[in-house]
Amino acid sequence: MINQQIQVVTIAGHDCDGSAGMPADLHAFFADHVYGMGLLTATVSGNSYGIDAAQVMPPDFIEQQFRTLNADFKIKAAKTGMLANDDVINVVADQYLQVNFGPLVVDPVIITKHGNMLLKQSAYELFRKRIIPLATVITPNFFEAERMAEMRIHNKEDMLSAAKELQRLGAKNVVIKGQHNNPKQKGVYDLVLLSDGSHFLMDEPFINTLHVNGTGDTFSAIIAAELAKGNSVKDAVYTANIAVHSAITNGIEVGHKFGPINHWAAQSVLIGKKQH
Repeated sequence: MINQQIQVVTIAGHDCDGSAGMPADLHAFFADHVYGMGLLTATVSGNSYGIDAAQVMPPDFIEQQFRTLNADFKIKAAKTGMLANDDVINVVADQYLQVNFGPLVVDPVIITKHGNMLLKQSAYELFRKRIIPLATVITPNFFEAERMAEMRIHNKEDMLSAAKELQRLGAKNVVIKGQHNNPKQKGVYDLVLLSDGSHFLMDEPFINTLHVNGTGDTFSAIIAAELAKGNSVKDAVYTANIAVHSAITNGIEVGHKFGPINHWAAQSVLIGKKQH
């Protein structure tokens, strides 16, 4: 039977070392037993030491990928990753409105987990205007949430205020990931604000490791995979949180410095959840 397998697409950049971006998304889709597709926006040359070069895809090529996938497949959910500049943001927003790729999970790759800006100001403003309103779920890290909500976050109450501001900008459901760059901290708190106005916190022990590449990608990818299966946003977020925590806790040694998380560990958790 045609297109019966659950299909999900990531609209993202490719990291050649496989640790983050599209490769991490595809690892996560596989771990969560959905068929993953990749719509390429950019590619980087990098390893565990850092990124040496980058190349952004031409807008007409990105547009053609949307058309090609939409002409054949029944994609039930999508997620975004790196949208590198104004042209990419515009073509992705335009094309997403023309195809039927299901709910959209936006992983706003605009600021690193260390607080470094990745987009130029014009692209950031365009992202805020055109991409956030498309989000069924948006999953900013701590610094991205501060920037997009245009406020400082000092406590859990501030996280909720920032999440409400992102809803005001158009995102239906918001997950703000807490800070996790202090080796002395004991836990990580994420705040979830759902479209019905309810909210809750998720907390996990802090794992002091350099092997966290692809954490945000994997988290948002599993949310997309779970939404494609027809699960609720609340259940999808919980599932993604559990799987990612296991992937960080049970590390693998790849590269000399900053390494990937363990998608095999995530897969074990997801398989166990399915069996129960």
